[in-house]
Amino acid sequence: MTALLDVILPVFLVIGFGYAAARAGLFNESAVDGVMRFAQNFAVPCLLFRSIAGLDIAAQFDLGLFTAFYAGAFAGFGAGYLGARLIFGRPVQDAVAIGFCCLFSNSLLLGLPIMERAYGADALAGNFTIIALHSPLLYGFGITVMELVRSRGLGHSAPKLAAQVLRAIFTQPLVIGITAGFIVNLGGIPQPEVFTAALDMMVRAALPTALFGLGGVLFRYRPEGDMKTIAMVCAISLILHPAITFGLALALDLTTAQLRSAVVTGAMAPGVNAYLFANMYGVAKRVAASSVLLATAGSIVTVWLWLAILP
Repeated sequence: MTALLDVILPVFLVIGFGYAAARAGLFNESAVDGVMRFAQNFAVPCLLFRSIAGLDIAAQFDLGLFTAFYAGAFAGFGAGYLGARLIFGRPVQDAVAIGFCCLFSNSLLLGLPIMERAYGADALAGNFTIIALHSPLLYGFGITVMELVRSRGLGHSAPKLAAQVLRAIFTQPLVIGITAGFIVNLGGIPQPEVFTAALDMMVRAALPTALFGLGGVLFRYRPEGDMKTIAMVCAISLILHPAITFGLALALDLTTAQLRSAVVTGAMAPGVNAYLFANMYGVAKRVAASSVLLATAGSIVTVWLWLAILP
């Protein structure tokens, strides 16, 4: 109960505050879009840049950590895709978007604040290590699969498809922030104190702003039909992914800190990016939107259980 009150509820209260403000008409859609644009395009990329630039890459980049987390993520995609196709008879493009919902956990807006409140700011190195590959790898995979499905019979060349994928990935602000952080880190580029002071101001605004804005975004996503498919996405995201990650982390003998980072990140609900991916291609939008909302609400309980299981 202490973990629920001290760690999880403060995060969801901020989300709930944004949701309530949007529902009461105090926070209209254009304001929500503006806050989320600031958070996702500016403040959170600054957070990622600052974290990656100062990360001890040699010490933190561990193959076992990546294997435990991303095996669970890709297993989630496979389960979601096959469930959508074989159980619910969805078209192939719908199934790819539904699989992506099961693949893309909310590692930033939920994973970081919950991990920080549970184990402290010093425990976030594993999270940032996972996040460094999260958007580029998972977006790259999802876009590649969807473009391959969409281009069947159209005769698109491999170079053209590769260019589409790379353009879609490296125009994302989150990826730009991560890439810039790696350049500074690996290049040993010094950062002037005045620059880091300004950067730290942006970083402090990132998570609370993003959480409040996320509440406003979730107000739009009212559940409408497809409840069995949505329930499948929630179960895969909140139970299957972290369970696989937990088992692999133990089998690979990860450290306690790595185990916590991998499982907590894997236990997060699908992020808003899952809906944005579906919306970008115009498929399975209702399933994606409702899954983001209902899985986020359900994660209040499931994350509490995972925190109780973790050492």
